[in-house]
Amino acid sequence: MAFALVVVGTMGLIAAFTVLMTQRVGSRIYPNVYINSYNVGNLTKEEAKKLLSRSDSRYLSTSVTVLYKSDPVATLSAKILGLKLDTDFILEEAYMIGRSDQFPIKIGQKLGSFFGLSKHNFSTSLQYDEQHFTEVITTAEDSYNKPAKNALFTFKDGRVLKFQPEANGVKIESTKFLSDVRQKIQTIKTNPRNISVSIEETLLKPEITLAQSNNFGIEELIGEGQSDYNGSIPGREHNVVLGTSKFNGVLIPKGETFSFNQTVGDISALTGYQPAYIIQNGKTVLGDGGGICQVSSTLFRAALNTGLPIISRTAHAYRVHYYENDTGPGFDATVFSPSVDLKIQNDTPAAILIQTSVDEVNRLVYFKLYGKKDGRKVEVSKAEVWDVSPPPEPSYEDDPTLQRGITKQIDFGAWGAKARFSYKVTYPTNEVKDEIFYSVYRPWKAIFMVGTKDS
Repeated sequence: MAFALVVVGTMGLIAAFTVLMTQRVGSRIYPNVYINSYNVGNLTKEEAKKLLSRSDSRYLSTSVTVLYKSDPVATLSAKILGLKLDTDFILEEAYMIGRSDQFPIKIGQKLGSFFGLSKHNFSTSLQYDEQHFTEVITTAEDSYNKPAKNALFTFKDGRVLKFQPEANGVKIESTKFLSDVRQKIQTIKTNPRNISVSIEETLLKPEITLAQSNNFGIEELIGEGQSDYNGSIPGREHNVVLGTSKFNGVLIPKGETFSFNQTVGDISALTGYQPAYIIQNGKTVLGDGGGICQVSSTLFRAALNTGLPIISRTAHAYRVHYYENDTGPGFDATVFSPSVDLKIQNDTPAAILIQTSVDEVNRLVYFKLYGKKDGRKVEVSKAEVWDVSPPPEPSYEDDPTLQRGITKQIDFGAWGAKARFSYKVTYPTNEVKDEIFYSVYRPWKAIFMVGTKDS
């Protein structure tokens, strides 16, 4: 009974004392609370903020210089970066000492603060607008990033000849740069000064070098394909020639899967491509690189005639007459980086060397594949076509930007159809691989814009 009375009495004293402490502190921060080594105990939040703001001025004259290969590429002042301490956030944390929602924690903190049993230390961090550094590193990536280039070869008189050496590539380490910025900026808090952060890069090594040429095992022509691009507009003709050149001398190592998109690289005005018609978002529009599918379709045909496994191939949304100039429908392969790609596998006994050429007079594209034959036999059937349907009626839409009396065709009609062909490869082991390639072409309506603009 006596013990119970003692406990009750003690608890009563503690409760009374905490009430007294609460009244005494009021809206001020509890004693023995420090921020950046400043004693902010018994101060209001406003008084503590004023005390801490004295140190803010030390950072206002600092700057961060970004270096690339020891040369400055950008200098950002504290003002531009919006450099400041997260004072308000930390003050709120400090203010909550002794004001926890959890009663035992609250009592413990109050008693510890008043009797000096505990010392609560907080530290601010420097805040800044990281977007400025993101813009700097993005510019650096655009300027300095470059892929490694494999050596290129040609096949002549039964031998593989070298005609372009390999070249190392460069990858800007953007993630590491931003991480270094975060770490170094925080050091300004304890030692205000101008700092520098370096952009680092990684050297990218090519997969194929001139020194490997004797190990390719290339002996002969193993397959070829061609396509006819007659009827193309000048921009498309230019893109077909340029795109085809990207594949001349390229090697597909034994056992590797070859990606058309990865090899052709960026397709844009920056890489020399001109506007020509492409299919995008369900419409025929002018876009840089229109005609590149002539190149992918030719490679697709060469791979078929060689008997290579086709890992990924997509038909066009509608029939495009260029791909039916010299064959039936269904022998096309569209590409649209990064989602739609043509991928083929080299399952032959040796590396495969691609040699390309363009007959610009007769408008023919040629792909020849050199390697080593293994006795496989290839059978590619003719196209079977069904469910042929006419294009919908043309659509005429008003265009207030076009002069009245002028009509401009922006999309072209095409007959719909379904097509398929069989692809059979018989290997020397008598293993047979059969595949059916299906294509579904939607009927496509012509669209005309009709001018409504008055003079």
